[in-house]
Amino acid sequence: MTAPVFSFTPGSSPVLVTLPHTGTALPAGMEARLTPRGRMLPDTDWYVDRLYAGALTRGAGVLRANYSRYVVDLNRGADDAALYPGRPSTGLAPLLSFDGDPLYVPGQEPDAASLAERTRLFWAPYHDAVTAELARLRDIWGWAVLWDGHSIRSECPRLFEGVLPDLNLGTHGGRSCDAGLTDRLIRHAAGLTGYTHVLNGRFQGGYTTRHYGQPSGHIHAIQLEIAQSAYLASEDAPWPADPAKEARLRSVIDGFLDIVIAWRPEGSA
Repeated sequence: MTAPVFSFTPGSSPVLVTLPHTGTALPAGMEARLTPRGRMLPDTDWYVDRLYAGALTRGAGVLRANYSRYVVDLNRGADDAALYPGRPSTGLAPLLSFDGDPLYVPGQEPDAASLAERTRLFWAPYHDAVTAELARLRDIWGWAVLWDGHSIRSECPRLFEGVLPDLNLGTHGGRSCDAGLTDRLIRHAAGLTGYTHVLNGRFQGGYTTRHYGQPSGHIHAIQLEIAQSAYLASEDAPWPADPAKEARLRSVIDGFLDIVIAWRPEGSA
């Protein structure tokens, strides 16, 4: 490995922001095994770390993955169980892009031993860090909130029909987060001008939201999947940002984080 598995800066509030798909690093030798399309890393959550630039100044901790989701997808369980049965699964170690294009040169796909090694080297340290930080926050505050930040193309026929709303909030069908906090977030989204939104639509939260969001254990989790059309000048390579769109969306995300950071569970001091 030429880069640390993740970058982490703790915050001063009970909120942890996780960014599992913004990384673009690859371990030594992997790039040569990828197709030309695969080497472009088309399914990266482009610039999402920039969208969350205000998190630290607001007191939220930030844990950002440095390696590409093509190495191992940190928002999938280590058992590679399907998140949305009946839909194409993107996989713990994806072999196809979201469009269905092969990512590996024929014969260079990872085998079971390689996947186990990637899980040990990349997946486990990341999730160990998430687990430890949420436990630390809960010990200090009595509760913790995990905010999992993502983005995806607004149209991806292989994975979903039609055009995705701009802001896709997911709480695993209401199971991963306190209903009162969710209501505040949806009211905020409904008051935004120029953005569409949905709660628990096509994206209800991946492994991170479903695994860590345990309100009965005083840990709440929300996923925000952003349509890339909301901040990119083009959703095609080389995925140029639109500075004005990006600045406006950063303000929207700051608003969401302000709500989460200010929230207190019912009955807390």
